[in-house]
Amino acid sequence: MSDFTHINKDGKVTMVDVGDKAITKRKAVARTIVVLPQPVLAQLANGDIQTKKGGVFQTAIIAGIMAAKKTSELIPLCHPLSLDSCNITILLNEKQQLEIDCTATITGKTGVEMEALTGASIAALTVYDMCKALSQDIVIKETRLMQKTGGKTDVGKA
Repeated sequence: MSDFTHINKDGKVTMVDVGDKAITKRKAVARTIVVLPQPVLAQLANGDIQTKKGGVFQTAIIAGIMAAKKTSELIPLCHPLSLDSCNITILLNEKQQLEIDCTATITGKTGVEMEALTGASIAALTVYDMCKALSQDIVIKETRLMQKTGGKTDVGKA
């Protein structure tokens, strides 16, 4: 009927049955790019932006990890997963844009792409929320899967 994994033979929405899949070590890395306007960049010191609410990047890292752990509560057909690890890094690249990377790993029957994508996305939204008082010209530019390993197909560099 369809190549979509979340559509059954009758054309109805379904959660993918992973019961017969092999347990493997799986990893996914997602990246979100955030463009910060000059008034926000001017506040960057010692690797973070300090606000009355606290350190922006440190708060974004915590928010992203929390979101990755709750992905199945946010995206209806995702399996609830017990992550082995979730790590978020935030750095300013050569274009003066933030690169927010979320790396999620699991030993299980299904991948962690959605967890990595969710973690990077929510970290970016947290940066926006904490910096919007300085400027609302912040742009969350793109979120994409950079790497996926351990399942049926690998994506990106191992």
